[in-house]
Amino acid sequence: MKLSGDASTWKVLVVEDDHDNLNVATQVLAFHGAEVHVAENGVTGLQVLEELTPTVVLMDISMPQMDGWEMLRHIRDNPKTAALPVIAVTAHAMEGDKERVLAAGFDGYIRKPFDVLTLLDEIKKSLASPES
Repeated sequence: MKLSGDASTWKVLVVEDDHDNLNVATQVLAFHGAEVHVAENGVTGLQVLEELTPTVVLMDISMPQMDGWEMLRHIRDNPKTAALPVIAVTAHAMEGDKERVLAAGFDGYIRKPFDVLTLLDEIKKSLASPES
């Protein structure tokens, strides 16, 4: 899946429990004109998806109440959300973690801490070529 190069056409759901990471991602995306929605865990993320169809979901893997792995299973099991592009944004950066993330059904993988100057490019690259 390719995203439009113009972030002002994007609706992004950021699911992240760390307030600093959430704020940075939100500010970077909003600065580039994206419509940004937030959730602090998988439970609230799924509630947001009942009313919103985003262009892309950026999701942490390790969160309270419902982690990213479980939220992804719910997204993929629901016909309304099954095709949503979901990118794992995670501090899990050991050898093999990216492969596990992609094998679980995420569409992309971005390591934290992410670089505010390259976040948009990382999102586009992640969806254009999950193997990169």
